[in-house]
Parts: sequence; C-alpha cells; structure tokens
Amino acid sequence: MRKLLHSLLYVLVPALTLLGTATSCVTNDELPDNPQGNFEALWRIMDEHYCFFSQKGIDWQEVHNRYARQFDASMTAKQQFEVMTNMLSELKDGHVNLYTSFNIGRYWSWHEDYPKNYSDSLQRLYLKTDYLIASGLDYTIFDDNIGYVRCESFQKAIGAGNLDDIFLHLQPCNGLIIDVRNNGGGNVNNAEELAARFTNKELLVGYIQHKTGKGHNDFSSLKPEYLKPGKGIRWHKPVVVLTNRSVFSAANEFVKYMKCCPNVTIVGDRTGGGAGLPFSSELPNGWGIRFSACPMYDRDKQMTEFGIDPDHNVSLTSEDFARGKDTIIEFARKMIKARPNPSKRREWDVLKNL
Repeated sequence: MRKLLHSLLYVLVPALTLLGTATSCVTNDELPDNPQGNFEALWRIMDEHYCFFSQKGIDWQEVHNRYARQFDASMTAKQQFEVMTNMLSELKDGHVNLYTSFNIGRYWSWHEDYPKNYSDSLQRLYLKTDYLIASGLDYTIFDDNIGYVRCESFQKAIGAGNLDDIFLHLQPCNGLIIDVRNNGGGNVNNAEELAARFTNKELLVGYIQHKTGKGHNDFSSLKPEYLKPGKGIRWHKPVVVLTNRSVFSAANEFVKYMKCCPNVTIVGDRTGGGAGLPFSSELPNGWGIRFSACPMYDRDKQMTEFGIDPDHNVSLTSEDFARGKDTIIEFARKMIKARPNPSKRREWDVLKNL
C-alpha cells in the first residue's frame, strides 16, 4: 500500500509542484493507524508546516475542534477521506492534495470558479498543422509576421540548442506571443531556461522564504532570487505572455520572471499561483499529503502564492469563440502591431558560450 502511494505521489503531483527542487518529507509513525490517529497526524502536519494561515486569517485550532468530533473508530477509509478533504478545503488552497489509492483530495474552486479563458479547439486553429515542435514547445509564425510559441508544460527539458533553433526560425517576426495558459508547471529550471533568453543582464525577480520552526510565523528572512541572461540567442523584440487561472507552480514562476524582463507584457487572467517548493508527508495509514510550503514573492515583495495579475486583464468572449477567434491572442497581436521595435540595432544576438 505504501509503495503504491509513494508511486502515486511522484506520478500525479509533478504538475502541481516545482520539480527539480528539494522536497521536504516527514512521517508520523508515532500516531496510531486509526481514524483519530490519522486525523491528528494530518492536522499536525498542516499546523507545523503550512505557511499561509496568517494571510488567510484561518484559526487552525478552531478547525481542529470542529472536525475532531466527526471521527470515530467505526469510520471506513472513504469516510475518513471525505472528512479529511473537507477539513483541508477550509484552507481554500488548490495546491493542497491528499493522496490515497482510490482518490485524490483537492480544492479546485481556485480555478473552477473562474472563466477558463482557453480553448483547445481555438488553439489548434492558430497552430494549424504545419507548426514546429522542439523541447516540448510548439511554435509557428502567423500570417501577420508574429511568432507564436505554445508552452503547455515545463516538465520536459528545454535545451539551449533547441531554443537557439526556435529563435532563429522566429527571428524575422516583429514580435512574439508565448502562450502558457493551462500550464500546470513542472521543472522550474526549464522555466528559468526559457525566461533567461529575454534579458541581457542579471535581474532581481523575487524573493523566497523558508519555514524555520513549527510556529505559524516561524520563517527565515527573505532571500533574493535572480534571473541570469541565458547563453545563446536572446530576444529583444516585443513579447506578450498569455495567462489564465490554470497557470501555476513553475509556470507561475515563469510569469514572475517575465514580468521583470524588458519589452514583455502579460495578458489574460490572474495566474493560479502555487509556486512554493513542495512539502510532502505520510499519514500512519500510508496516505500522502503534499502542499506548497515555501513562501515566494515578486521583486516588490508581494506574495505570489495566490497568483500574479496580468498587465492587461482580457477574457475569451463567446462572440469571438463563435467566430473561431481567441480574444486573448487577438489582443496580443494588436498590442505587438501597435508597438515600435525597441531600436534600430540588432534585435536579436547570438551570444554563444558567454
């Protein structure tokens, strides 16, 4: 059972976390494997390691008192799961998940209660059938000479040589659209690799904190994060990044990085957040719990756990959808057409092995 759950954690969770980073893991073997023991273990794990009680104004002790009364020795596993999931939903956090062999406890209202602002069918109309694929990136050139890159995940490695080939192909374009809508994350190193192609100098892009104790407010001081220029071709023409509520984890970090790069505009809806490093633990019965447990901030020291606002909030309209048009892509195209090129100098540079 525990081996099965261990496998589930690492097969099903990557989209919700920043893979490629250190992951904390604790167990609660000292508590008994019964309904009350499993409840107490889950409540204690969150009490000691969850980072956002203060921001959300949650009285976690009151939550304990209310839910503890619902557990008794006669409960089935599925009954335990239902009550535990209800308790975790008090956090209203889409990045908290409870894993069992029969279901995954989750809170999805953080994006289900908002417009999707993305359509697979429309996206295929824009890519057509002759688009190119490299390092998990789909790319093409629209008929108005604007480049389009669809990045649906950061789980696949993004190679430097692949990025050079992509930017060489897109070099004649007047601007670039990077569509990360519905990107659930992956490896933050891949997000950084892509973002690094849009700056010529090291940029302060945000800050990170770590939990230092069991208290709700026990955190380290803010540690700055920097984005260094990538080696290879760098893009200096206008860029528009498209976002929606289903952008989270490493993709949320990508948006944070791109907001700091020159000539970049973010268009669409607020992202889903959830960029904190993953923390995982196990209940006495072998069920797994995993959540973001590392506060992340933008360069203005604003927390990004709950999402990042776009520069222009644009929604996909039903009228455009009926016409086979993506409102958000069309808005980005108009923005690029309205913007002059940054300068008359070379707008892309091959900077190998710097």
